[in-house]
Amino acid sequence: MSLDKRMDAAGIVGRLRSGMTLGIGGWGPRRKPMALVREILRSDITDLTIVSYGGPDVGMLCAAGKVKKLIFAFVSLDAIPLEPWFRKARQAGEIEVLELDEGMFQWGLKAAAFGVPFLPTRVGLGTDLLELGNLKTVKSPYEDGEVMVAMPALKLDAAILHVHRADHRGNIQALGPDSYYDEWFAKAAEECFASCEELVPAMEDSYPEDAKANIIERCFITGVTEAKGGAHPTSFPPSYGLDMPYFKKYAGAAKEPGDWDSVRGDLVGENEQQYLASVGGMEAVGSLPLPIY
Repeated sequence: MSLDKRMDAAGIVGRLRSGMTLGIGGWGPRRKPMALVREILRSDITDLTIVSYGGPDVGMLCAAGKVKKLIFAFVSLDAIPLEPWFRKARQAGEIEVLELDEGMFQWGLKAAAFGVPFLPTRVGLGTDLLELGNLKTVKSPYEDGEVMVAMPALKLDAAILHVHRADHRGNIQALGPDSYYDEWFAKAAEECFASCEELVPAMEDSYPEDAKANIIERCFITGVTEAKGGAHPTSFPPSYGLDMPYFKKYAGAAKEPGDWDSVRGDLVGENEQQYLASVGGMEAVGSLPLPIY
């Protein structure tokens, strides 16, 4: 693996392929690697199995016909509880689904990261998720004999994340209070690519006071690219909040007949520079107020 992991967004998407299993970091409408998602939307990649705590990443990829199967715990825009384009795709039966509890989903990523076929958990017992997902149980070999769910590993061919800073060696810093499970997406994947707001020189010489924000060892990062505003329209604390006017427009476009091709240009843009200009540039993105949860 090269010591210089700098790439452009097109180069990252060029490493992806149709039919692969792709994990997308972030959480609902928070910290999503939307610049990379938009680059996928501009590509000819299709038949993806997407693994995500879903937000507009999932909705857009479903709307564009890029998704064969979705493995998810939820798909939400928070203030708009059910992601509208995902809802259309699922109601129309256009995608296969494996729906999991949030804890089961986390356990599946960790099983993949640990290199084991499954992890036992009590989460999911007594629910229909086991039958719907064809999930199995396992009996403890010890005296307790407890029966638990055998949550299978969610192995990823690749994962994409958005972070605040990265350097050429793949060191990253993820600021904010809610990085949640991004590290497990990285560790569950064969390759992990991170877009960042700022590409910096050697991280030990840049922002050393934020060293604790390096939540993922650089050995798990395959490539990095600078993408200012790369999480928009999702929130990216402490840098910027979510863009509710954009989400209202986005959700409104999903109403019947809801033709994605007719709105794709406005919502995705022909390239990232055009997209950022269409939403007011970084000045507008940087002024979006942070949500309070």
